[in-house]
Amino acid sequence: MSTQLLAEAAETPVSALDIVLWVAVPYMSIAVFVVGHYWRYRYDKFGWTTRSSQLYENRLLRMGSPLFHFGILLVALGHVGGLLIPKSWTEALGISETAYHVMAVTLGVLAGFCTLAGAAILVYRRRTVGPVFSATTRNDKVMYVLLVGTILLGLGTTVLGNLTGHPHDYRETVAPWFRSIFAFQPRTSLMLEAPLGFRLHVLAAWALFAFWPFSRLVHVFSMPLGYLTRPYIVYRSRDIRLGARKPRRGWERVN
Repeated sequence: MSTQLLAEAAETPVSALDIVLWVAVPYMSIAVFVVGHYWRYRYDKFGWTTRSSQLYENRLLRMGSPLFHFGILLVALGHVGGLLIPKSWTEALGISETAYHVMAVTLGVLAGFCTLAGAAILVYRRRTVGPVFSATTRNDKVMYVLLVGTILLGLGTTVLGNLTGHPHDYRETVAPWFRSIFAFQPRTSLMLEAPLGFRLHVLAAWALFAFWPFSRLVHVFSMPLGYLTRPYIVYRSRDIRLGARKPRRGWERVN
C-alpha cells in the first residue's frame, strides 16, 4: 500500500462494512459481469437477443425507443468522460471547473430526462399492450427496476445538489475512487466523503452491472459485423408474372 493510501486510512476510519461496499462489491460485480457474459455467449447464443416485440406494437416503440437509446448513450459517454478523465487533464487543456460543471450538468440532465422519458414510454407500452405484456418476463421487470432506479438516483442527486446550491464535485471523490478500483489500489475513504445520493447511485450501478449478463441488455455488445463479409442471398420467385415460363403438365426431366 502506498504512503498516500496509508495517510488516508489514518485520517478516515474505514469499517468492515465500508470494505465490503466499496472494495468487495465492485470486484464481485466486475467478475460477474465479465464471466457472466462469457458464459452467456458460450452456452446461450440463441438467447443472446433483445427479444424484440416490434411485431406486437410499433407506434409507442417508435417514440420511446429512440428517446431511450440516444439518452442512455449520452449518459454512458458522460460517465466515461467524467469518471475516467482526471480533473487535472481538463484543467491542463484550459477548461475551467465552472465551464466543465455547466457543460456536464446541462448535458447530463438533458440526457437523463430523455432516458427517463423513453423508459417511461417503453414501460407504459409493456404494461398496456396485451401481447407485449404477455411477452414480458420477470427478468425484464427486474432489469427495468435496476436500470430506471440507477438513472433516477443519479439524476436526482445531480438536480437536487444544483437546486440547493451545493453541488458535489464527484471528480474529487467518486471518480478517483473508481479509477483506483481498476488500479487495484481501492481508496475506500474517498467514497465516505461523497454524499449519500452518490453512494446509493454507485451501489445501484454495481447491482445493474452484475445483473447485466443475465438480461436482454447483452444486446449492447452485439454488432452485425458478419454482414460485411457474408455472401449475397439469392432470391428466386415462383411468380409466373415475373417472366417465368408456365409450368408444363406432367413430369419434367431433372438435369
